[in-house]
Amino acid sequence: MPATVIDSALFGDQFSTPRMRQVFSDDNTLQTWLDAEAALAKAEVAAGIVPKAAAREIARVAEAKLYDLAALKREMDRTKHPIMPLVRAMAAKCRGGAGEFVHWGATTQDIMDTGTVLQLKDAFAEIDGGLKALERALARLARRHRSTPMAGRTHGQQALPITFGYKLAVWLAEVRRHRQRLAECRPRVLVGQFAGAVGTLASLGKDGMAVQARMMRALGLGLPDICWHTARDGYAEAASVLALAAGTCGKIANEVCVLQRTEIGELEEPNLEGNVGSSTMPHKRNPATSETIVALSRAVAGCLAQAFSGLVAEHERFKIGLQAEREFMPRLFCMTDAAIRKTTAVVAGLTVNKAAMRRNLDATRGLLLSEAVMMRLAQSIGRQKAHDVVHHACAEVLDNGVPLIEALCKAPAVRKALTEKQIRALLDPEAYTGLSTAFVDKVLAAGKTARRRRRSP
Repeated sequence: MPATVIDSALFGDQFSTPRMRQVFSDDNTLQTWLDAEAALAKAEVAAGIVPKAAAREIARVAEAKLYDLAALKREMDRTKHPIMPLVRAMAAKCRGGAGEFVHWGATTQDIMDTGTVLQLKDAFAEIDGGLKALERALARLARRHRSTPMAGRTHGQQALPITFGYKLAVWLAEVRRHRQRLAECRPRVLVGQFAGAVGTLASLGKDGMAVQARMMRALGLGLPDICWHTARDGYAEAASVLALAAGTCGKIANEVCVLQRTEIGELEEPNLEGNVGSSTMPHKRNPATSETIVALSRAVAGCLAQAFSGLVAEHERFKIGLQAEREFMPRLFCMTDAAIRKTTAVVAGLTVNKAAMRRNLDATRGLLLSEAVMMRLAQSIGRQKAHDVVHHACAEVLDNGVPLIEALCKAPAVRKALTEKQIRALLDPEAYTGLSTAFVDKVLAAGKTARRRRRSP
């Protein structure tokens, strides 16, 4: 029985994705450690620390498939140490005495941190790919529904008309900002670690910095300014960016859930052949995927406390934070990736019920356009008086159920300033969506500009 839903054969794909599970798998974790050891040996050749033949031999044995994970685990349990069993196993496989040069000048956390960063490099690429697909799906839908009118809502109540494209453009701009945040934090997070026991590289002396630079270049990682054994702000930043992205997914999914309610019926997540809404109510079409996305966004947010607690670390090395990272980082990335991929699927297959949107625009018998009437009336009698007049008319609609136009036409101040035809025109929801379409166009154009900028040399 798996300890977490991520590793569950039943629920794994609800809370993660196959690719992200592979990134943080035991096999890949082991491979990143081996990659770090091989890159270190190669980097030390130029300094005359490791013979070229020894470095080649270390690279030869730096293949995860050559090692027995169960045997490594037994040694980890026996030694209470994560890396020494691997160092010994590598040394045993090396020929010609090359094993004596494995792990030269490194400390355990150097290898583990660098390995984790190699995993994050792949994981970031997956997250960005998912966000890019979500961005495209939102842009397509925003373009299609640029002018589709619907009720805008504040505090859970109908407020003023907007277009559905406008709502989508708000989400689109948010997703685009997350991609930018991810790109900006990459150089700060994807930095390798090779610093030695307390971070001073004392065991390598004057060659330390040059070896460090060659090692990171070989691994395709950034070069640290100084040791970050106890400086875990990079991981906290990464967790923050992922929680923001997952939070937006949660917001989108929650909106789908709300607008799919029977009484509203404006949106519906994809209802594929074979979907079952309820085991007892055959009519149900529940927003199951969207509900899962909301749950994922909340679970990702829960990882932030662990990420930020790692900022408090003692002296020059501190194992507690490292242990916590090994537990929450895979969950953080797996759940965020799942949230993004599922949100993209929901957006791409979303059913938009224009008829329901139109019906709901008329549901309040004209109250949705009270501002439009007030602002026009204010031109004749002043804003505050206009507000009081329209507010009184709205109260009659709410108390007696009459249409707003009827209540307005009975008000002397309104009859004096406006004709019935003018009032009816003001109560047309499609005529009062403001700059909704202009903002949609602005957001879509910003995406085109950003793409051209990325393509330019």
